[in-house]
Amino acid sequence: MSATTAEQLKPVEEARGRRGPTLAAVLLAVFVVPMSISGTAVALPAIGADLGASDTALQWVVNAFNVAFACCTLVWGSVADVVGRVRVFAAGAALFAVASAVSALAPGALVLDVARALAGVGGAAIFSAGAAILSTAYEGPARARAFALFGTVAGVGISLGPTLAGQLVATAGWRWVFALHAAALAVALLAVPLIARSVPTSVRGSARVDVVGGLLFVATMVLLTTGIVQASQWGWGSAGVLALFVAAVVALCVFVGVERRSAHPVLDLGLLRERRFVGLALVPVAASFGFVTMLTYLPSYLTAVTGRDGSAAGWLMLLLTVPVLVSPVLAAKLVERGVSATVLILVSLGCLVVGDLGLLLFSPHVSVAVVALPMIVTGAGMGLSAGLVDGQALALVAPERAGMAAGFVNTLRLGGEAVAVAAYGSVVATLTRSGTYDSAFHVVLGGLVVVGLLLGGGVAVLLRRR
Repeated sequence: MSATTAEQLKPVEEARGRRGPTLAAVLLAVFVVPMSISGTAVALPAIGADLGASDTALQWVVNAFNVAFACCTLVWGSVADVVGRVRVFAAGAALFAVASAVSALAPGALVLDVARALAGVGGAAIFSAGAAILSTAYEGPARARAFALFGTVAGVGISLGPTLAGQLVATAGWRWVFALHAAALAVALLAVPLIARSVPTSVRGSARVDVVGGLLFVATMVLLTTGIVQASQWGWGSAGVLALFVAAVVALCVFVGVERRSAHPVLDLGLLRERRFVGLALVPVAASFGFVTMLTYLPSYLTAVTGRDGSAAGWLMLLLTVPVLVSPVLAAKLVERGVSATVLILVSLGCLVVGDLGLLLFSPHVSVAVVALPMIVTGAGMGLSAGLVDGQALALVAPERAGMAAGFVNTLRLGGEAVAVAAYGSVVATLTRSGTYDSAFHVVLGGLVVVGLLLGGGVAVLLRRR
């Protein structure tokens, strides 16, 4: 090898050597975000008792984070493409850390709600920029492995969040839940200089941040998600909820009109003409209906209908969550060995439908042996596509649009979860008024199977070869 060639390869090898710390820092930050989503709910009773907060104020401890996260994901992705992914990742992690520290010290519910909203804004930046960083830093099989870990860590965060938060509340108090988030992100921030040296510069010097488009998109998402959140309290047919939905549609129409004329849109509408990209982006929506609803509401069924205590319900839920932790890495290994990613994604959607169909076997006195396989299959359906979808979708777009693409995929993911969970809860509550919780659970679960078939069929059509 010539001296010139060696000099040319040296920066590449140095960048590869920094990928380990880059991956670790991104995954640590990614772990904290879903852990915060699922774990904070466990602390609500203790927060209410300590701060004397009303039920509405307590609900917004969770909802403020979720709404802010869903609203800002796409915007942060677009901003990351313009000003740089590492800068946005660092800004998001810093904002989340500061907001979590404020949450830990909050003297009242209002301060806590505002701090949680700011944490949601930071979490959106972490997810959008973090996925774009991995897409830029890795390629080929290495990218598949990185996104498999991305999906696994996100699954671990959302699965272990309630357990870790419960232990902290019981032993140290609810404030330490948020203090832990702040400490973890402070550690991630220490690796930012290494991340900056391992990721190629992604700043688009000629581009400008689409401020008007961003504000319109945030307004659309705020109106939509607030309507969904409040529907469970006000009713889906209430004047307030309908007004929010109408306003969201109007804001969306204005947003589309503005984006068509923008030189540097927050969302390039041309992405929506890429059939395969849209199909991949819809996979997390199917997973939201088929898996996230079960993760959210099955524990209530286990305690209220089957008579299990909280501990027994928690152990049984491992049948649903453990496959999520294993399947992403398995999917990446299968892709490395030549298995089609499209086939694996379609198998994952099939598992969600078959698993949910099997969960109809649940009854007040059901044996674990009867429902174990459907729960495992449902969890595998979620895990096989987690991470794989993100990597495949971002590989379809130009590197300078990776942040925008990651933001769009995660916006559909978060929006799908909000719609699925809120709709499930609202329909179950309505059906329970005229029947039993057991019958309502089975009716809605049957509806989820139908939704899964429709979404799966649509994705299959979009992903088919031309």
